Amino acid sequence: MKPIFSFVIPVYNRPYEVDELLSSFTYQYAQDMIKEIIIVEDGSTVPCDEMVDLYKDSLPLKYLVKPNSGPGESRNYGVAHAEGEFVIILDSDIVLPDKYIESVTEALYPNGLDGEPSCEAFGGPDRAHFRFTPIQKAINYGMTSFFTTGGIRGGDRKGKHGPRLDKFYPRSYNMGIRRDVYNRLGGFTKMRFGEDIDFSYRLVESGARCRLFPTAWVYHKRRATFRQFFKQVHNSGIARINLGLRHPGTTKAVHCLPAAFTIGCLGCLALALLHPAFLIPLALYALLILADSTLKNRSLRVGILSVAAAYIQLIGYGTGFIRCFWQRRVLKRGEFEAFKHNFYK
Repeated sequence: MKPIFSFVIPVYNRPYEVDELLSSFTYQYAQDMIKEIIIVEDGSTVPCDEMVDLYKDSLPLKYLVKPNSGPGESRNYGVAHAEGEFVIILDSDIVLPDKYIESVTEALYPNGLDGEPSCEAFGGPDRAHFRFTPIQKAINYGMTSFFTTGGIRGGDRKGKHGPRLDKFYPRSYNMGIRRDVYNRLGGFTKMRFGEDIDFSYRLVESGARCRLFPTAWVYHKRRATFRQFFKQVHNSGIARINLGLRHPGTTKAVHCLPAAFTIGCLGCLALALLHPAFLIPLALYALLILADSTLKNRSLRVGILSVAAAYIQLIGYGTGFIRCFWQRRVLKRGEFEAFKHNFYK
């Protein structure tokens, strides 16, 4: 088998996460498919060079250092130094299950490596590792549960290798793409938030075949605290409005649900001053999350934390969405000039 995958991993002040990620590479069933693993140090004040040195004899590593510019440009920098036919982009807080590369290879080349690849771009789901902290498990639940707005969206028609989606938008924590297609699209833009969704939109708009590989999942730590989680999802709400300006017609009704949920929560709290019965919808939703998460995670503690995670996710996203909608759509502030650097390279 020829090595065809170049992994690109931007890093900012996360040396111990890089250690865990590189360690998981050493357990891969199909290591011979790895052309190189490119670590891009994005101006970190706490670099991961010592961690990289631990694996230099066991993995085909490239360690690149650049001034801080954010994950999008760091990915571009890494891909510019890549040599593999396919580039797989991972976040630094990822841990790979031992069959990840094997699963990607089987889904990408269902007829063998001598055949044509099944797509030009792909992505996979994420899960919580049993060793994750209770908060990390709760946040993972909030981001992936059917009862929040998390999870991978798309069609549900089943094919030989999983769901065949009319439109699937890979996410940068677990994204693969042909290197020539990546270069043709110009890589990621300088958008402050939502740069990976913007790239996926441009990918689909270019006519590239994008697929979800359900078996190519990763362990994703996400955020370690609720405060960090709120900031992340709030920025995602902001990004949704900016993406709608850049890609007209991409903002769907489902994207408005967190804003409606936020307004509904505020309404219930205000009406509860007149009668406490208006708190019942909030309590019922909390009980639903508690029961579902407790059963899935087999932990009452994670279930309780998942209630907080679900509310933080929906309200954080909703407030970001409302705030940016008011500024861009209603007040027409910064619709182009003030945010021009967010939209264009």
